[in-house]
Amino acid sequence: MNSGRDPILKIKNLKVRRGSEFDLIIDRFEILEGEVLAVVGPNGAGKSTLLLTLSKLLKPDSGSMYFKGQLIEQIPDLTYRRQIALVLQEPLLLDNSVYNNIAAGLRFQGFSKSTQNQRVDEWLIRLNLSHLKDRPASQLSGGQAQRVSLARAMVLEPTLLLMDEPFSALDTPSRITFMQELRTLLSETATTTLFITHDQEQALFIGDRVAVLLDGKISQIGSPQTVFSSPVDSAVAEFLGVENVLPGLVVDSKDGKMSIEVQGEKLEAVGNVVSGKEVLFCLRPEDITLWKTPDMPKSSARNLLAGRVKSIELHGPLLQINLDCGFPLVALITRASAQELDIEPDMQVSVTFKASAAHLIPR
Repeated sequence: MNSGRDPILKIKNLKVRRGSEFDLIIDRFEILEGEVLAVVGPNGAGKSTLLLTLSKLLKPDSGSMYFKGQLIEQIPDLTYRRQIALVLQEPLLLDNSVYNNIAAGLRFQGFSKSTQNQRVDEWLIRLNLSHLKDRPASQLSGGQAQRVSLARAMVLEPTLLLMDEPFSALDTPSRITFMQELRTLLSETATTTLFITHDQEQALFIGDRVAVLLDGKISQIGSPQTVFSSPVDSAVAEFLGVENVLPGLVVDSKDGKMSIEVQGEKLEAVGNVVSGKEVLFCLRPEDITLWKTPDMPKSSARNLLAGRVKSIELHGPLLQINLDCGFPLVALITRASAQELDIEPDMQVSVTFKASAAHLIPR
């Protein structure tokens, strides 16, 4: 997918070693002009290595990186770094005022005093920092310091913005507010951005595209909806929290409709996997609907199972219902739905989900 946009940055056959083993092995990777690409992966997956390599702070062992069509290694370090900006999870601010921190890069690059004042004032306003412009950086809260760090980056009008876990040090209210403001700013300015995170919610909210980085390799890349609803393999599915990943066998496949045998049950799915193929049947817990068995109305859902509630667990604002349907199944429902069902352990329920909700991974 390139949406007609050219890549700002392109990677081919990249290998980066940190210690005795390769920390990063990427065959192909592109960041498109004007997009926000969220790279999500667990701790130790190689996310920071990727960011440091793109910043020219780590030298790759092999492979090629291109910036606006030119080999990065042929671009002088200073010339390249003046076109990128870096926002880290822990803001590294000067022991100076907010205003001078934001203006520091402009001064270093030799911008006139009038240009400095104009740009700094603009970003003080855009990031709600005007009332703090004379405050020492040492007296800022975590959220305020991260805003100053972002303003210092954006005031330079970078060709490429690199962000490394920018919300990790913030409390929940600050994180939610900052996420919303950042998404708006990046959209308004059309700033090409690589956003590193371990948090799937942030990747979904911020990213125009999402790349899943596992064990130093890009396992999948695409739109948030595609990646989160259609993981390419069991490793991606497990990391993304697709709790229901069931081994099955396609027993019938015709006209885009399939029947899959899962531990003695016949389940319906949409797709074109050939009969006789072993698959992983993936189903997100929020796509499952529970009913009191006698009260179940007619439904368009093609899959109907009898289930028993094994246990109930808190899952943020939702409840996780662990079911026994002849095989383990996990559903997520609202507290209101749970109250309406009077749901409790050992209760018998009807379990339904649409054929289109299932995703098959051939094995």
